[in-house]
Amino acid sequence: MNLATILQRRGGATVSVPPDMPVSKVVELLTDNRIGAVPVIEDGQVIGIMSERDVIRALRRDGAAILGWAVERVMTRPAITVDSSISPLVGLSLMTQRRIRHLPVVDGGRLTGFISIGDLVKARIDLIESESEAMRAYIAS
Repeated sequence: MNLATILQRRGGATVSVPPDMPVSKVVELLTDNRIGAVPVIEDGQVIGIMSERDVIRALRRDGAAILGWAVERVMTRPAITVDSSISPLVGLSLMTQRRIRHLPVVDGGRLTGFISIGDLVKARIDLIESESEAMRAYIAS
């Protein structure tokens, strides 16, 4: 299993934002879609990630004025990206090492998906449950 498989099974479009979008609009987008982060795209390229953490840090540092700022002033950059061919365990390891919760999946220089740590943990649990069920069936036969 790789990230491409997880993205295919999950389905749905990837929500992204341009760098000039106001932070307040991104906050609405995150809330309305019940997501924790979005990739920031400029000219088809991932240039950063805007997360709830970015908003909180900016609010603490600069106050409510940040809500009118462009996303590019608050986002995390550069974005750490991965290829869709990597395994969920490699993705989890990278997230743990870098202390991040979201990874843009980029193939051929273009965003093909956005993976959260929750997506990878679910994939890992599903695999373990599948292997466990196969083992039980083998033992029972």
